[in-house]
Amino acid sequence: MLSHLQIRDFALIDSVELELRPGLTVLTGETGAGKSIVVDALQLLAGGRAGAEAVRHGAERAEITCAFELAGVSGELRQWLAEQAIGGADELIVRRVVGADGRSRAYLNGQAVPLQVLREAGELLIDIHGQHEFQSLTRSAAQRVLLDEYGSLTELTSQVGIAHRAWLGLLNRTLELESKARDRDTRLELLRYQAQELEALKLRPGEIEALGEERARLANRGRLAAGAHTALAELYENEGASAHAAVSRALQALRGLTALDGQLARLLPMLEEASIQVREAARELERYRETLDVDAARQEEVERRLAAVEELSRKHRVAAPELTERARQLALELATLERAEVDLAALRKQLAEALESYRTQAQELSARRVRTSRELSRDISARMQTLGMSGGRFEADVTQNGNADPTEHGIDSIEFRVTANPGQPPRALAKVASGGELARLSLAVQVSGAAQATRCMVFDEVDAGIGGAVAEIVGRELRALGGRGQVLCVTHLPQVAGQAHHHLRVTKLTDGRTTRTTVAELATEDRVEELARMLGGIEVSGKAREHAREMLAGGSRSAGDPAAAPAPTAPPAPAETSAHRRRAPPTRGS
Repeated sequence: MLSHLQIRDFALIDSVELELRPGLTVLTGETGAGKSIVVDALQLLAGGRAGAEAVRHGAERAEITCAFELAGVSGELRQWLAEQAIGGADELIVRRVVGADGRSRAYLNGQAVPLQVLREAGELLIDIHGQHEFQSLTRSAAQRVLLDEYGSLTELTSQVGIAHRAWLGLLNRTLELESKARDRDTRLELLRYQAQELEALKLRPGEIEALGEERARLANRGRLAAGAHTALAELYENEGASAHAAVSRALQALRGLTALDGQLARLLPMLEEASIQVREAARELERYRETLDVDAARQEEVERRLAAVEELSRKHRVAAPELTERARQLALELATLERAEVDLAALRKQLAEALESYRTQAQELSARRVRTSRELSRDISARMQTLGMSGGRFEADVTQNGNADPTEHGIDSIEFRVTANPGQPPRALAKVASGGELARLSLAVQVSGAAQATRCMVFDEVDAGIGGAVAEIVGRELRALGGRGQVLCVTHLPQVAGQAHHHLRVTKLTDGRTTRTTVAELATEDRVEELARMLGGIEVSGKAREHAREMLAGGSRSAGDPAAAPAPTAPPAPAETSAHRRRAPPTRGS
């Protein structure tokens, strides 16, 4: 149950706090007073979209907080809270903050959560019905969802969807293998030829790089030989002018002088090391020069090998170093095709099993939908009799698609049919219902669906387009619904407001520069004045007041439920809010 609602700097509202109780609570006020802004705030708390326009002009952010009492709540909500690791056994605080830049943050019991988690919480806590919701009632998808929710079939529908996705995945894999199998022989011949070519090449790891280096060396062996010869001569072979001869002369000159100056002795090891390094370098150059003396056959062999690599590289449209990976891919595809017949047979068996599993679950869902459709049809037909559609009949028609391809929502086509006149056969909802009839029928559907739920139910002017005795009956329906839980309703109809357990009045005042909005819970006499205003015109007459008293007395007699707590004997101090006038009209009428 929603027990407390606080709104700050949202749309036209400066600051307002509401204490809410079980039963039917109505919000009334002049058109444009801001009644539907409260519904907008609840939609944000339920995970609705938010933008910078939600923030009151001149404020840094809008903040909406509400408290839900969880005492006595069990089942799906408790399990969801445990899965999300959200603490708090008896109360859940939901908070949404929207910045002037349009960014928003959400919190559950002080714990920051993503918007998707807030939406999941909203679906379990609040059920909001808008004044134009009847427009979606003509769509097949909306009719299917409504029927499944009425019969608590959502979990079974989800299981059918999982079975459908499993079947569809296997079907796609089967079609892919069958397509490959049609070209199998031609493809196998080509793959075997290509694989044999690469196998015959017998490329070794790093061979391409080594061949490239050898080709460059063989192509330039004349320059390399000349350079090696010159270096060798300078280092060792030039008699009297080589580096080795120069170092040797230096050693001889210093050895005779070390007896005269011991400091020169430190240089002798370095010169001896240099002499050794020069001799080693000369030997390496001699060996290198010998390796350059190769025959032309080796050069031709290297060129042929690299030409074969480059030819296969062009044929397979890959870089030469990638030929090894290409060979691996061809071998894998070849193995897949060679066992394709075995795999395809196994896959077809799995596909048949998945289809059978899907049909079993879809048949169970269809049977439960048929039973649910009968209950829904009886329920809504009975409510139609009290909503000014006497003799009317509603049918939720569930028809199996037969041999049509499986769908994620099952094998049923669902169509709502209605007749508003006795003796006329039911026809598709969109074709026979007028706007007024559709609005009343939508209300019957919403009340029927809401009767199955345990969430806080919010109705935003769903009684638009009706009046008189029908409006009074609508009020009784909503009051009875409130007797089993908590209902909030924005209304312009005194017949509905007179049935409420609790009454909030929204008033907007302005001095031409700023707008002040007050929200106050009404005591009995104040309710009389408000109902009289809704019944009468500019001037409230004594007859209007008397009629209002009769409506309130009739509403009290029609209930007799625990939610009908006495209204306060004196109105509490109103929670006043102030805000600048909006430069654009509000997104929701009120």
